[in-house]
Amino acid sequence: MSDIQREAMEFDVVIVGAGPAGLSAAIRLKQLNPDLEVCLLEKGAEIGSHILSGAILDPIGLNTLIPDWQSRNAPVKVPVKKDNFYILGEGGQIRIPNWPMPPLMNNHGNYIVSMANVCRWLAEQAEEMEIEVYPSMACSELVYGPKGEVKGVIAGEFGKNSDGTAGPNYEPGFEVNGKFVFLCEGARGSLSKTVIEKFQLDKDSDYPKFGIGMKEIWEIDPEKHQLGTVTHTAGWPLSRNAGGGSFIYHGQDNQISLGFVVHLNYANPYLFPYMEFQRFKHHPMISDLLEGGRRIAFGARAITEGGWQSIPKVTFPGGVLVGCAAGLVNVPRIKGNHNAMLSGIAAADAASLAIKEGKQGIELTDYESSIRNGPVGQDLKPVKNVKPLWTRYGLTASFLGGFVDMWSAALFNGSPLGTLKHGKSDSESMEPMAKHKPIDYPKPDGVISFDRLTNVSYTGTNHEAKQPCHLHLKNPDIPIQKNLPTFAEPAQRYCPVGVYEVIENTQGQREFKINFQNCIHCKTCDIKDPSQNITWNTPQGGDGPNYPNM
Repeated sequence: MSDIQREAMEFDVVIVGAGPAGLSAAIRLKQLNPDLEVCLLEKGAEIGSHILSGAILDPIGLNTLIPDWQSRNAPVKVPVKKDNFYILGEGGQIRIPNWPMPPLMNNHGNYIVSMANVCRWLAEQAEEMEIEVYPSMACSELVYGPKGEVKGVIAGEFGKNSDGTAGPNYEPGFEVNGKFVFLCEGARGSLSKTVIEKFQLDKDSDYPKFGIGMKEIWEIDPEKHQLGTVTHTAGWPLSRNAGGGSFIYHGQDNQISLGFVVHLNYANPYLFPYMEFQRFKHHPMISDLLEGGRRIAFGARAITEGGWQSIPKVTFPGGVLVGCAAGLVNVPRIKGNHNAMLSGIAAADAASLAIKEGKQGIELTDYESSIRNGPVGQDLKPVKNVKPLWTRYGLTASFLGGFVDMWSAALFNGSPLGTLKHGKSDSESMEPMAKHKPIDYPKPDGVISFDRLTNVSYTGTNHEAKQPCHLHLKNPDIPIQKNLPTFAEPAQRYCPVGVYEVIENTQGQREFKINFQNCIHCKTCDIKDPSQNITWNTPQGGDGPNYPNM
């Protein structure tokens, strides 16, 4: 379909992704120059429908962008009142006191929020500034200029048949061009992945690292609800099988955000992250909290965890990587939204200046410098060794070593360890099943723990069944011929919503089945597949999860 003729739309800046990074960039551009034509393209059916985050918001980005956000009735209403941190064992827990925690771990002054709702509010601010915001506009391809620079995207293509041909209601979409293109797609975005590979943006950085974050929203017994309380845990049930931990945030309306993160560098192919989450809820401390409550939403997404050493070059000819597309999450703080907003502001500053000087399609080197040397870099450098310490030495050693390292950074502005390396990618971390034993997971009870297909119904996910499968296998033989005998085909387990199955056909042969309609766009498969055989592409606009207030 390369001969398709599309209408072209021209803007000063084209922004892909209406999360906190993209929205902040759009608003900042208009603040700097109201005459700029800014287009914001979002693949979700509405702004916020694909946003999932913990979330504890450090308001530094919001304070910088919209200082009077409180008088504008931003949905940032619940200040953190109490911080708890526990190490869990199977039947009990030990609370770690707050006093030895490095200062950066203190949540005083932060807020418990729904980032989906924050993004909806930011979109309202953007539309008041006459920023053109288009939901349901998936961006499927990049458009390149005569010098090889990125000059735009293909957006809004609908109606392909399952084989990729044009269906009866086919719409070719638009070529949306700009003087600069901001990629704000979040973790492992398809266009971001393309430009990183094309322009070798990661040639001088360490491996990108990721976690899978799963979240349920519960309405709990009002007597157990503690507005403004934040609890984090590590330890059981992951123990030696994987790194990770949980969060419990007491927000408004007797609701809690209950989340569980599994680092994707685990080795055992039998590990089942979703079932680890469900088992975690049966810990006495958690089950007591949930008793008498009800789950009202579920979702999952990949989280960037590589930190400072994994940030690729964030500029390329004609555009920039912003927010989680550049990997700006602070892992020990379990926060990235503030850096997403700060990076969006920095990208807007650099692009606005370049446009004012009559430039376009160049590399915005001022943005690269701002990320490395400004508040984002200052946030990420002090914690750069926490993730590799955890990877190499496990929870206890990393806990102690991380404390020493972070305190050294806080007191002496440096680390005695230098900058540690991650060692290998998350896909390379998986070991053959011959080195491990299957894990026996208890069956969900349907009260506080649930099977995957039941929880999928709480994501609002929908995909047009006739469109091409957006989960592409580079070699369709690998799942059965290689991954199954070597790794027990881990896609059956690492996907949190049961997209991948190994089934037996009528001839008694095993087949690899992809239920792409279930996909909630977490992109774990693109990251963790040991053969790197799965590529996540964006489906047509509006498809995927429809999260309410995640």
